Amino acid sequence: MKDQIVRLQSLAESWSPQQVLALAFETFKSKVAISSAFGAEGMVLIDMASRIKKNFRLFTIDTEFLFPETYSLMDTIERKYDVKIERVFSLLSPEQQEGAYGSALWSRDADQCCNLRKVEPLRRKLAELDSWITSIRRDQTSFRKAAGKVEWDEKFGLVKINPIADWTSKQVWTYLHHHDVPYNTLHDQNYPSIGCTHCTRSVRPGEDPRAGRWPGLIKTECGLHVIENAKPAEFREAKV
Repeated sequence: MKDQIVRLQSLAESWSPQQVLALAFETFKSKVAISSAFGAEGMVLIDMASRIKKNFRLFTIDTEFLFPETYSLMDTIERKYDVKIERVFSLLSPEQQEGAYGSALWSRDADQCCNLRKVEPLRRKLAELDSWITSIRRDQTSFRKAAGKVEWDEKFGLVKINPIADWTSKQVWTYLHHHDVPYNTLHDQNYPSIGCTHCTRSVRPGEDPRAGRWPGLIKTECGLHVIENAKPAEFREAKV
């Protein structure tokens, strides 16, 4: 499978997101699912998927620290697209995490908190699948710069599909408005990227779109799309 994906990578780069999604659904059937935190990009993929396949699988990592607006959008998605969101939780409840690691772990060790509430739950979920579909874009963070539309996920050991890897934010919002796709209302309050309540704030004029995530920390990723011991793309390039 890994060798086949390597051969497919360059070919898929010329395909539309819809073509990439269709390939994923046809190839992996019930063993592929869209992973979404229901940001603007995620809503694009959900809408596209609904036009290609009925009863597609959709899951989210519910950290139990999400914004009320995010939970409200999840309800809207299930009604509008007639899909059941598979919710994946940490093995520890927020209360159990506090008991084991102390209060407000996110403020003292954000990486550990993300590992407990996001990475570990994702790893368990992906063990059920042969492929997962994400809504990452290459221009979002340094770690995503080299993402292929179809690639082998070394971290989790399965095929990773990124249909809109080459899209811009403008393309995302053009699609949402053109197709009247619902989106998180926090986007209208200067939240371009939305995560947990404790680690997300609105972005000020002139700031990077990811500046509202883990403010005050040198951190732009929760770990879902980062290979252990990997460096951001520009760091790797500078060392060559």
